[in-house]
Formats: sequence, structure tokens, C-alpha cells
Amino acid sequence: MDLAVVLVLCLSCLLLLSLWKQSSGKGKLPPGPTPLPILGNIFQLDVKNISKSLTSLSKVYGPVFTVYFGMKPTVVLHGYEAVKEALIDLGEEFSRRGSFPVIERNVKGHGRNFRSPPETRQEARCLVEELRKTNGLPCDPTFILGCAPCNVICSIIFQNRFDYKDQTFLNLMKTINENIKILGSPWIQVLNIFPVLLDFFPWSYSYKKLYTNTAYVKNYVLEKTREHQASLDINNPRDFIDCFLIKMEQEKHNHQSEYTFENLTITVSDLFGAGTETTSTTLRYGLLLLLKHPEVTAKIQEEIDRVIGRHRSPCMQDRTHMPYMDAVLHEIQRYIDLAPMSVPHAVNCDVKFRNYLIPKGTDILTSLTSVLHDDKEFPNPEVFDPGHFLDENGNFRKSDYFMAFSAGKRVCVGEGLARMELFLFLTTILQTFTLKSVVDPKDLDTTPAVTGIANVPPPYQLCFIPV
Repeated sequence: MDLAVVLVLCLSCLLLLSLWKQSSGKGKLPPGPTPLPILGNIFQLDVKNISKSLTSLSKVYGPVFTVYFGMKPTVVLHGYEAVKEALIDLGEEFSRRGSFPVIERNVKGHGRNFRSPPETRQEARCLVEELRKTNGLPCDPTFILGCAPCNVICSIIFQNRFDYKDQTFLNLMKTINENIKILGSPWIQVLNIFPVLLDFFPWSYSYKKLYTNTAYVKNYVLEKTREHQASLDINNPRDFIDCFLIKMEQEKHNHQSEYTFENLTITVSDLFGAGTETTSTTLRYGLLLLLKHPEVTAKIQEEIDRVIGRHRSPCMQDRTHMPYMDAVLHEIQRYIDLAPMSVPHAVNCDVKFRNYLIPKGTDILTSLTSVLHDDKEFPNPEVFDPGHFLDENGNFRKSDYFMAFSAGKRVCVGEGLARMELFLFLTTILQTFTLKSVVDPKDLDTTPAVTGIANVPPPYQLCFIPV
């Protein structure tokens, strides 16, 4: 049979399958833009900023609507009420991990979430010592602010922090940062929408780089694991790897156990990815906002002087006595909207949601932007204002709308660690230095330089002047 005829027949079958799948779902799923066969709603989505596209669609279709990523339907939740109703009120039903095809090809379904208490105070002291070495001269803080949270993760996993110039440490950071950038690239968004392309372009530059970088981290973790095995004392675990190895030994006769070498390497990779770049980007964005608003910085430093003073290091117990600092940290995260969409969820059974029936396995996307920038909860949401989290007496005011880390049963596993790092790092920096902008603060631009799966601040320089 002629190759062209075979190709036409295959495409026709795909077209009919696509039409059948889309029509069979109608009446069950929420409304949304009409999808094209095979292509879905690709032309209604800007792969450079999918979150913005979904916000535009919500103005037409309301807070709950369906978009098709290729032939796969995804329900989008926009606004606090819809997100709360799904992720909190129906948290169990919406607790399944959603699909992220590019990552799934790399990890092959492995991985497990853990949390562990870090030694962040020591790293905060090391951070300010590195900043002292700038001698008050203009510098780009990106590299140093990336080292600190990465070292915290290293101390949790390996019981070992690195010097900021250690070549192994630099290679590890470079690999992690490259992967984060690749995952936010438009091409990767296209591959996630059309995962079948992974079969045709398995060695595209971005995907190949992601694959080799992931292999590098896995091999490094396996090497460290072998070192740990040789010196393991089951009665005195030193770090995360020791705890994992002990659990592996306890469950060695359980063939269904999730405690495997493969899961260990993937979990450690997840910890590096989730615990390094997000915290360092938030720190970098936070310093930019404090440069832009010197009156806010001055109030924080007054509170530091009053509560902590200059002669001891900050600790987490100080936070309850520092409502203004707490409000500023929350407002930084609200304002920058680091991850406009949470990682995909999925429903683990057929769910009746409002007047719709969402079939088991359907992916769910939540717009965190729509919650963090809700003008009913946060007047003038586009303005940076710590008052969004303060009551009339200057006390810290909690808000249910604060979902910088998503919500429900699939909330970010590193949330507690990130909160600790942000408080200790920023408080220690502001206790030790005066921040000086190299341009007039009014001229600083806080608009994200990169948008996509994460909002990244524009490059800038500042001076750390010792107090």
C-alpha cells in the first residue's frame, strides 16, 4: 500500500478518535473553548505564558472550565472559591498527582515526598560572610543567593555543606539551574501538551539536556549512597540518606516497598529542584522589592533592632514577635506570584463538582494567581503592600487566600523548609547589612523578566553595606 495512503488513513483514525473522545466528554466536563481535533486548544494558549492565557479564558467561561492539551482534557480552577472547594473541601478526591509527561519520562513514576528539619541558621551565617566579601561594591546577588538554599538541602541529604567555590557544588548547582530553566521553556510546554512528540523527538536539545542532567544528579546521589552504606550505623542516622537506607533494610522483604535506590535518587532530585531554585528566586525577588521600597526595609530593621538586636543570630522563635517581618515575607510571596499555576492535580475517582461530572484521572490545573491577586481580599493587588497581612493594630493577619505553595493534600512538601529559609536568610541579611541600590529606587523595574511555570525577576545589582 502506498505510504501516503497509510499516512492519510492513520491521520483519519486519529481525527475520528479525537472527535469521539471530545464529544463523549461533552455534557460531563465544564464548558470551555471548542477544541480542534488532535490539536485541542493549542491556538488559545500562549506556551510562553499559559497562566495568562487561562486567566483570559476564565473571563469568558467562568471560574471552572475545560481546556484540551492535545486530546487530553484538563479542568481549570480560577479564583479562591473554586480552588478552595476542590483542593480543601474535596481534598481527598482531588489529591492524585497530575500528569507532567516530560518529567514522567525521566523519573518513570518513581519518587516520594519527605520533609526534614534543616540546619538553616548556620547557612544564614555563612551567607552573610560571603556577602561581606563583596566589600560593599555593586554585585549581582543571583549566585550567592542560590548557594545558600542549595547548601541547606545538601546538609539535610548528605550531612555536608560545601564551600561556595567547591567545584562539585558548582556543578550540582549548574545542573539543577539548567533543569529548572529547561522545564520552563516553551518547547517543554509543547512537549507536555503533545507528549506523543517525545516519541518523535526524544533527543531534542532541551529534552536531551534534561535527561543528561537528571542522570548526572542520580549518579552523584548513588555515589554518595554507596559511601553512606559503607559507614552506616542504624542506631545513629546522620542524614536523609541514612534514614532512607535504614528504612530500605527494614522493608527488604516487602516487594511493594517504595524504599528503593531508584526512589531515593528521584526523591533527592525532587528535593534539590523544589528546595533550591524556588527559595533563591524568592530571595532575589524579595531583595529587589526591598530596594524598591526603602521605607519597608527601614521598618523591618527597626523591628530587628527591637526584637533581636545586633549581637545574636535570628532564630525561628523570633518570628512570632516580628509581625511586620512576617507580613513582608507573605507579601513578597503574594506579590511575585512565583508559581502562577500549581503543579497539576488529578481526580482519583469520578467527581461531581458543582454541576459537572469530572471523570477519574482528569487533570486539574489551579490558578494561584487568581487567588493571590484577588482584589476582594487584597485591595490593590498589583501594589506591593505589607499591610495586606496586617490588622488595624499592626498584628500579623493570616489569610486563607495565601496559597503561594498551593493548598490541600498535595501542598508543596518543601513549604515548611522554604518558610524557615526565607525568614532566617532575609532577617540575617537585614540585621547585618544596609541595602543600597545602584540606581534611584523609583527607577527599579519589578516586572518579571521571565514568565511561564515561574516568574523570575529582572537582573539587577545592589550593594551590601555592613551596618
